[in-house]
Amino acid sequence: MDGNTRILWRPALICSSLFLLTVFVAGCGERPPTLYHVSGSVTFNGKPVPAGSVLFEPDTTKGNTGPAGFAKIKNGRYDTRDGGRGTIGGPHIVRITGLDGIPAEELPEGAPLFPEYTKAIDLPKQNSTQDFDVPATGPAQGSRGGGGASGV
Repeated sequence: MDGNTRILWRPALICSSLFLLTVFVAGCGERPPTLYHVSGSVTFNGKPVPAGSVLFEPDTTKGNTGPAGFAKIKNGRYDTRDGGRGTIGGPHIVRITGLDGIPAEELPEGAPLFPEYTKAIDLPKQNSTQDFDVPATGPAQGSRGGGGASGV
């Protein structure tokens, strides 16, 4: 090769190398995890929970990492497909907030029925149904219960 050919060939090699490097780096990004839908029922004292939420947090103490899944409770039912997000499967901590569904000025979905309920579960790596029966723990603070303290 003469001097002029080498000069023209070098920029083409550099451009080709940069193009291949760009394609390689762009293709090495992490893929988002596969998400699985979870649906089911939520009851408290044997009755459907009118409103609230179910949060599925991967249990990092058991090596499970990824995005949390969530769903709103409506009339005792929840479904991550209905305005929520699916789960990655595996060990999770489930956090359930149950509300009475009676709107008030500062509580649009109602007052709490019980303190936040948590439960460790192992979710399958497929769409599934998970029903939760929140055990009776007494009225939550701030709930609108009948009666109340009397006496002066």
